[in-house]
This record gives sequence, C-alpha cells and structure tokens, in this order.
Amino acid sequence: MNDQKINAFTIIGLAVRTANGKGQAETDIPALWNRFMSSQAADQIPGKTDDTLYCVYTDYEKDHTAPYTVILGCRVHSIDQLPEGMTSVSIKAGNYVEFTAKGNIMEGIVYHTWLDIWASGLDRAYETDFEVYGPKAQDPGNAEVPVFIGV
Repeated sequence: MNDQKINAFTIIGLAVRTANGKGQAETDIPALWNRFMSSQAADQIPGKTDDTLYCVYTDYEKDHTAPYTVILGCRVHSIDQLPEGMTSVSIKAGNYVEFTAKGNIMEGIVYHTWLDIWASGLDRAYETDFEVYGPKAQDPGNAEVPVFIGV
C-alpha cells in the first residue's frame, strides 16, 4: 500500500451498473471488458492522452456491498466530443491508497487485490476508485495493475 495525492482527470468509456452480490459483478465486469475490446471502443475515444485503459468504480449507493457503476475507458483532455453510447467520469482529486495487483492477470490477480481491499478495513471515500492498465499490464502472465482507492 502506498499513499498518493491524485489530481483530477477525466475518463471517457463504456459503463455498466452492477453490484458485488449474487455473482453480478463477476458477470457484468468481464462482459464490459469484452464489449469494450470487441467494439474497439478505445479507438473511438477522441482526445485520449495515451493508450492506457482505466477501469473506474463510481456512483456507489453506499459501500462495496451496494450497487455501483463501472466505467472502462481512456483518459482524455476534455469531454467536448462524447461519442454516442459512451459516458464520462471525473476522477476526483484527493488522497488515494495504491494497491498493486501482480502476477498472471488470467488468474484473477485484480479480483484478489479487491478481496484484500474489502478486508483491509480501509476508511474509503466511496467516490471514485480506479485500476490502471498501462504498459506494465501488457504481459498477461506477469502483469502489474495499480488499484487506487479513494480515502
């Protein structure tokens, strides 16, 4: 765990409303990834700052046990051109705790990191949390995915 001060930034991407109970998120989030990748959504996002993918968790009804929204997309300079069917979210400026998922991404390293986060007792803000799929996440067998939790 690492404490970080994050400046605000904006993501444009595809979204799904889900919850962690009854296996809903385990179905909805991979389906969102599949839809994003198969539609080549990243190529349709104007004004991207780079090719890094962000998976953002926001619009929490209460905490991690209640419904929330997941947005998979790219960081952008502005939302002046929002493609049809996509949405935007602003990552709130503030204090975040950084966790890092390491290992084989196909073996659920990110999910296991979330299990650790939920069990940590961390005093979370439940505003915006996000995962970063940058260059170190490109090798699926030896990936590193930072997970930032707003506090």
